[in-house]
Amino acid sequence: MDSLIAAAARALAGGDALAALKHVALRDDPPALALRGIAMAQLGELPRARELLRRAARGFGEHEPLARARCVVAEAEVALALRDLGAPTLALGAATATLQARGDTANAVHAQLVAARRALLLGRLDDTAALLAPLQAAPLAPLQAAVAALARVELALRRLQLDAAEAALQQAVQAAAQARVPALQAEVADAGAALGQVAARRWHAGGWQPLRLRDVAALRASGELVVDACRHLLHAGDWQLPLARRPILFVLLRVLAEAWPGEAPREELIARAFRLREPDETHRARLRVEIGRLRRLVAPVAALVATPRGFALQPLGRRALAVIAPPVEGEAGELMALLADGAAWSTSALALALGESQRNVQRALAELQAEGRVRAVGQARARRWVAPPLTGFTTLLLLPAALPSG
Repeated sequence: MDSLIAAAARALAGGDALAALKHVALRDDPPALALRGIAMAQLGELPRARELLRRAARGFGEHEPLARARCVVAEAEVALALRDLGAPTLALGAATATLQARGDTANAVHAQLVAARRALLLGRLDDTAALLAPLQAAPLAPLQAAVAALARVELALRRLQLDAAEAALQQAVQAAAQARVPALQAEVADAGAALGQVAARRWHAGGWQPLRLRDVAALRASGELVVDACRHLLHAGDWQLPLARRPILFVLLRVLAEAWPGEAPREELIARAFRLREPDETHRARLRVEIGRLRRLVAPVAALVATPRGFALQPLGRRALAVIAPPVEGEAGELMALLADGAAWSTSALALALGESQRNVQRALAELQAEGRVRAVGQARARRWVAPPLTGFTTLLLLPAALPSG
């Protein structure tokens, strides 16, 4: 390693990207390209950083596998920052294995953290837990320890395991203080604030009451029959019925639950489920079909009975019934929850995270743009979508695939 490369590396380690660029800005050899790429990433020039890292990886080639693996990991982190969630993960896995086999433990851990953060964004909570588990007892540098703890905080919050979240948050606070990186300390503070923010609302006595995450967790543990409009499911204790892919049935269930202990009129059920103001006999027949389907699905925990004016939901076993909903509702709730992180997302990344078609996401974004809630930056394939951060409440319960998985 020559003196200029060594000086640039020291500057990057200290967070001084401009000083690093002064040493290597005019060089095109692979080590210099790699350092330039990392410096550009630190300065926020992510597309340029990715291009430089790719050139560096090609320059190292197969004869320098360790250096090439480090470039692959750095490029994967840049892709994560760009919310390019469709980038291939096989290369990252191979790079991690190479780093581990050649004794570069620090960069191997970093690669695992990048993979864990990607899985968390995609809502793959089991994958995230599996990637973080080996790091739990490993001796980590303060910066990596803070990032790992932050990932555990979000994982626990999305599973509503609040005691585990608070324990991980304390670890993140201590590690961030040791790392002395202001941006990281601010991120830890934001994660801690989520614990005390409004996370949902509960329908009670004809009105809505705010709930924090601990209130939601307590309600879930109570064994009550809960109609959860944050995650589009019905649950009672360990039993649950996901209805995210059956929106009409969920709307019917919610209307029935909001009317409990009374009945929901047929006209209201048709109007809200089918979005019709003037139903006819065909719509009433369709309602009977959908009610029949819902009746079979909820049979383990509730009865659905016909009344002279409509239908009524009757929980079994003298259970109480609760309805919870997001603090701010709308069809684009999950979309806004993803955009609330302040990052610039592509439509393809949003579609991948939500499990929706890209066309549906584009349509929803166009509607949100018309309402002034999101804005587009860039053109064509470089177009990204951003939204102002949502304040006063947390969107954790709206993030995709956020269901506790065990």
